[in-house]
Amino acid sequence: MTFDVRRFDIYRKVPKDLTQPTYTGAFISILCCVFILFLFLSELTGFIATEIVNELYVDDPDKDSGGKIEVSLNISLPNLHCDLVGLDIQDEMGRHEVGHIENSMKIPLNQGDGCRFEGEFTINKVPGNFHVSTHSATAQPQKPDMTHTIHKLAFGEKLQVQKVQGAFNALGGADKMSSNPLASHDYILKIVPTVYEDLSGRQRFSYQYTVANKEYVAYSHTGRIIPAIWFRYDLSPITVKYTERRQPLYRFITTICAIIGGTFTVAGIIDACIFTASEAWKKIQIGKMS
Repeated sequence: MTFDVRRFDIYRKVPKDLTQPTYTGAFISILCCVFILFLFLSELTGFIATEIVNELYVDDPDKDSGGKIEVSLNISLPNLHCDLVGLDIQDEMGRHEVGHIENSMKIPLNQGDGCRFEGEFTINKVPGNFHVSTHSATAQPQKPDMTHTIHKLAFGEKLQVQKVQGAFNALGGADKMSSNPLASHDYILKIVPTVYEDLSGRQRFSYQYTVANKEYVAYSHTGRIIPAIWFRYDLSPITVKYTERRQPLYRFITTICAIIGGTFTVAGIIDACIFTASEAWKKIQIGKMS
C-alpha cells in the first residue's frame, strides 16, 4: 500500500475542458484586478508613510537638562539706541541678572537710532521673567520708546517637522509699532514641555507656549515713566509627546491577504449568481420555445 500525499490537496484542480469562460466572468475578473490594485497601492502608501501620534502625560521629560531651558530671543526696537537696550532675568529661585550680555548681540537700526537684540540664554524651570528694558543703561533716557517687533521667541530645541503644527514661536511676528511709545508690555507665557520621538527612538525636547499680553504705563517711585517689555513665564505640568510610527509589516501583509482573498471571494459569488441566473433564464426560454 502506497501513501499518496496528493490526498491532502485542498486546492483540487478542475480540467480546463470542464470549465466554461463567459463575457460576464471576464468583465468581473478585470474589475476585480483593478480593484485589488487600487487597494494594494493605497495600503502600500499608508505602509511607507509615517503617522504622528500625540499623547499627554504629567512629567518632566528632559531630566538631563539640569533644570534649565534654552531661550532664543530676537526683537527689534527701531526707536531705541543700542546703548540703552538690555536684557534682565529674574526668577523665584533668587536669580536676578541685570544687563545679560552672554551669547547676545545688538545690531544698530535706522542709522543708529534703533536696535535689534538677538540673544540666547537659559532660564530655570521655575516661574520667573525676563525683560528688555533700559534698566542696565548708565543713564536713563528722558523718553524711552518701547515700540517693537518680535521676530522670534522660542524655547528648547528647534523642531522642524512638517506634520507637527505647534505654537513653538507663538510671538513670532508680533508687531507693537503702533502702540504707545511710553507703554510697558506684559507677555504672559504658559510654557508646555514637548517631546518629539522619531522612528529610530531619538528624542528631541522643545517647548510650546501660549501667550496673553497687556499694555500699560508704569511709573517708578520717583514718578518717572520707565517702560519695559516683560516676558513672564510659568511651566505647565502637562507634557505633550509626538511619536513617529509606521504600520508593522505583519499588519500590512495581513491586510493585503485580506484584500486579495476577500475580493476574489466576493467576485466569485457575484459571478456564480449571474451565471446561475443566466442559465436559468436560458432554460425558461427553451421551455417556452418547445
